[in-house]
Amino acid sequence: MSDPNLPDLLADPIVQSGALALIGALVTRVALRHHPTHRLVGQILFFAALTILLLYHGIVPYEAGPPEPFVLQRILIGFAKVIWWTNAAWALVGFARVFLIFERQPQEGRLIQDLVVGMIYVGTVLSVIANVFSIPVGTLIATSGVFAIILGLAMQSTLSDVFSGIALNIGRPYAIGDWIVLSDGIEGRVVETNWRATYLLNGTNDLVVLPNSDLAKARLTNLSSPDRNHGGTLTVRLQLTTRPAAICEVMRTVLLSCNAILSRPEPSVRIIAIDAHAIEVKLSFWVAELSGMTAARNEIFDLIYRHAKASGLRLAPPPGSSGADDRPAEEGAPLQRSTPLRLLDALPLFASLTEDEKATLAEAMTRRTYRKDEVVIGQGDIAGSLMIVRSGVLAVLRHEPRRETELTRLSPGDCFGEGGLLMGAGEPGTIRALTFVVVYEIAKASLAPLLLDRPGMAEELSVTLSRHASTGRHRFQPADEPIENGSVTRMVARIRQLFQMPH
Repeated sequence: MSDPNLPDLLADPIVQSGALALIGALVTRVALRHHPTHRLVGQILFFAALTILLLYHGIVPYEAGPPEPFVLQRILIGFAKVIWWTNAAWALVGFARVFLIFERQPQEGRLIQDLVVGMIYVGTVLSVIANVFSIPVGTLIATSGVFAIILGLAMQSTLSDVFSGIALNIGRPYAIGDWIVLSDGIEGRVVETNWRATYLLNGTNDLVVLPNSDLAKARLTNLSSPDRNHGGTLTVRLQLTTRPAAICEVMRTVLLSCNAILSRPEPSVRIIAIDAHAIEVKLSFWVAELSGMTAARNEIFDLIYRHAKASGLRLAPPPGSSGADDRPAEEGAPLQRSTPLRLLDALPLFASLTEDEKATLAEAMTRRTYRKDEVVIGQGDIAGSLMIVRSGVLAVLRHEPRRETELTRLSPGDCFGEGGLLMGAGEPGTIRALTFVVVYEIAKASLAPLLLDRPGMAEELSVTLSRHASTGRHRFQPADEPIENGSVTRMVARIRQLFQMPH
């Protein structure tokens, strides 16, 4: 500290600019490396301070100064200018990084971001060459043109991918997460796009790498744009046993009862062909995500079968098929079981019953009808009987503070009220008819004699309910009244208590 030249050393502009640059690098590149916005502000502040310091000492970094008489002094001034240009590049790069992050699409903007950063660094190098080393940039560019041509020919394929990637990123025909289909049949979800290629994850969870040059020339369909909703269609062929308007109404009921499709846009039914024996109907619908299309189609196919059977419709064979039975349903039809018996056959809850027990229970079943918008049972009410849907559609609506939530829809073959009948539990939501509905009711008084005659039936019913719980809780089962797996013993005890069965 006693060195007499220390004050002169500290006053030297080269020492001051070097110290300021070192402090700025430590603060912005180390301390603030995880905070892009704060790092940008720090880079701008240190760059402004460095500019003021150099101009104060008469060093103009963006101009080629006169040659200095001393070589060492010339080297130090050049070093100070290089530091200034480097900080200028860092500040511009930080601005580009922060700007693209503020777009909230950093992955899609990565190509443009890298391009801008590359241009900044190239401009910085050329500025240093011109203003620090006083070398004519135009001559340098002209001299390197031959090498650029040779390099471009050698990297023609790579450069084609690079510029195609830039064009795709600017046009944005797809984004990360979109599902695209190419004209050659390749399809998948976009998981990454970079300078050279775009990566797709197909339906079998395999990674497909597409060069950007091939993708830019291909015709593609973006199934996720302009929104995530995706439309689907399927065609069903039915025998012409009734008028076409009635058949279309049944198919509209199918779409109305489907839980996997959207109500808006509204699904539609359209007749596309008709002949002397059959009618072809196209069902159009929408799902919230493309991934839900398979589940929606499977549910619709199941509902077509159930509603067609409930309405007396029959599926027709393909046109021109050999051995097709085009006779009306009434001709040559075997003796069929009664409607109550068919409903019991299709209900897993009573799969363990014998034919005699089913016949006894079917005789006691009561047919009930409900008009559209009529409430069948209210939320929280304890059903005293089991209801099996014969035809029509019902909605289960849960009333909550400030809103009403639709839990599910019930179709032919579905049942409700088993929780109240067998367990004494209240209904999780209000059940309202969306169309004219026909249900068959099994009252507690009709089921009690079977349980008293065969006490083991209580355990069989409990096992069925428990199995439903283990495979996934019912969509309209109340969250505060879960049926836990392994609770068969408690269910049996509850059923015996409700039906006053001997232990």
